[in-house]
Amino acid sequence: MENRFDELFKQYELKMNEDEVRTRVQKIIDEKVPLNNTLDVKRFLMGSIELTTLKTTDSEDSVMAFTQKVNDFDGTYPDLPHVATICVYPCFASVVKETLDVAGVNIACVSGSFPSSQALLEVKVAETALAIKDGANEIDIVMPVGKFLCGDYEGVYDEISELKQTCGDCAMKVILETGDLVSFENIKKASVLAMYAGADYIKTSTGKEKISATPEAAYIMCQAIKEYHKATGKVIGFKPAGGINTVMDAVTYYTIVEEVLGKEWLTNDLFRLGTSRLANLLLSEIEGEEIKFF
Repeated sequence: MENRFDELFKQYELKMNEDEVRTRVQKIIDEKVPLNNTLDVKRFLMGSIELTTLKTTDSEDSVMAFTQKVNDFDGTYPDLPHVATICVYPCFASVVKETLDVAGVNIACVSGSFPSSQALLEVKVAETALAIKDGANEIDIVMPVGKFLCGDYEGVYDEISELKQTCGDCAMKVILETGDLVSFENIKKASVLAMYAGADYIKTSTGKEKISATPEAAYIMCQAIKEYHKATGKVIGFKPAGGINTVMDAVTYYTIVEEVLGKEWLTNDLFRLGTSRLANLLLSEIEGEEIKFF
């Protein structure tokens, strides 16, 4: 007997030839990425960065200093866009809120037992609610990957949807942990399920697993966003994260979004980059000299 998720998945192209996907992605990289290796694109990317600190050694003092760097950047480089978001653990949301002086920079918190998502739902709800109370206006949660891989789509849906209810008007990003999803079909299926359950963005990875963001995962997720938009009219954001080590990595993800979703998705409201190391690299290329600001 079919259930609602069987009906949902029937609406999407889930069966893919993985070699063909890799070939299409490589064609984009070879032909289109060099065209976007420009200062204008790099300036845009600067404004899409989610400056992130998620270390065991984080403290109130280190997070305050981290946030102050964003304040200082606005004055030091007034002609460049500031980062989109500062992302921290929930216990530091109030520190960022009290320290941040720059208008237009959002406060994001990872929540729901990041990065494993292995906690009771009540704990995830409480952590999310407390992060929002303390100043977060964006929440990054991790899809319960174990439930998904076991085929418990109802359980995955229930968790994401309850956490979205907790988020209310705050944007919720659902991390799929694509490196653990085994197949391209699973990446597409998880993308659709997360959006159906209430995701405002879908995000590749936590950056804590062996495989993080890849161009192929990004391509599949953007295809899912495109199909979901066509089916529902809803506009969902995209965030690659983890393993974005070079400026050309970032330009590659920008180009995939441009080629699959179009220029209307190239705003810092809909396209985010989960990385901190990239900020200095972009700044160095924009300014023409090595800079270690952040």
